[in-house]
Amino acid sequence: MTGPAGDGQAPRRFDDLRALFINCTLKPSPRTSNTQGLVDISRSIMEQEGVHVDQIRAADHDIATGVWPDMTEHGAASDEWPQLIGRVMAADILVLAGPIWLGDNSSVTKRIVERLYSCSSLLNHAGQYAYYGRVGGCLITGNEDGIKHCAMNLLYSLQHVGYSIPPQADAGWIGEAGPGPSYLDPGSGGPQNDFTNRNTTFMTWNLLHLARLLKDAGGFPAHGNQRSEWDAGCRFDFENPEHR
Repeated sequence: MTGPAGDGQAPRRFDDLRALFINCTLKPSPRTSNTQGLVDISRSIMEQEGVHVDQIRAADHDIATGVWPDMTEHGAASDEWPQLIGRVMAADILVLAGPIWLGDNSSVTKRIVERLYSCSSLLNHAGQYAYYGRVGGCLITGNEDGIKHCAMNLLYSLQHVGYSIPPQADAGWIGEAGPGPSYLDPGSGGPQNDFTNRNTTFMTWNLLHLARLLKDAGGFPAHGNQRSEWDAGCRFDFENPEHR
C-alpha cells in the first residue's frame, strides 16, 4: 500500500540520529532481563538504519531518588544521574523500557521518570524546555495485565516534559494472565508473537520518522513556547498590555 510518503520504502537516511534505550528492569547486570529481549528488536532495526544507539540499564547505576538534577545537593550521599543526563540529552530518540509489577510500571521506571522531570526546566539554545525537539516511546514486558496502563503513564510523562510522541509509540508483550513464563523463557511464545513484533517494528519506524522530521526542521518550532521569551515579557498573542 502506498500513501502520501511514497511507496512504503524508507524515504530518508537515519545515520545522523542518536537513540537511547533506558532499560528499567529491576535486575542488575548480568542477570537476564526479559525487557532486554524486546529492546533488542527495536535496537536492531535502528542499528540496521545506521542510527547510533546507546543503552542504559538503570539498575546498574546509583541513581538517587528525587526531583532535582543533582540529588547530592539535596541530601543524597551519591547520585550518578548528573553523569547520565548527558547521554539523555545527546539522544534524538528516547525509549523507556520496563516490566509490569502489580499492574504498574516498576519502581526503577518511575525513578527514571522523576529524574527526567527533574531536568525538564532546563532550556535549549532556542529558549524552549530542553527536551523539545526529541522523540519518545516505550516498551513494556510482563506476565500480568497492564501494558496499556503502563504505556499511558509513560507516554503522558514524556510529552509533559517536552518529548514529541509519534503515532503508536508503544509496544509490549505479556504472557497468559497470572503466573507464567516471561518473554525470554523457553516456550513463552514471546519472540514469535506477531502482534508484539509488528507493534515493536511500527513503533520503531514511527520514532525514526518523527525524529527525522524534527531533525530536518531544526527542532520543534520555537514560537509560542519559549520560556526565555515569556520570562522577558513576550506573550505570543496572549493579551499583555505591559509589553509592546
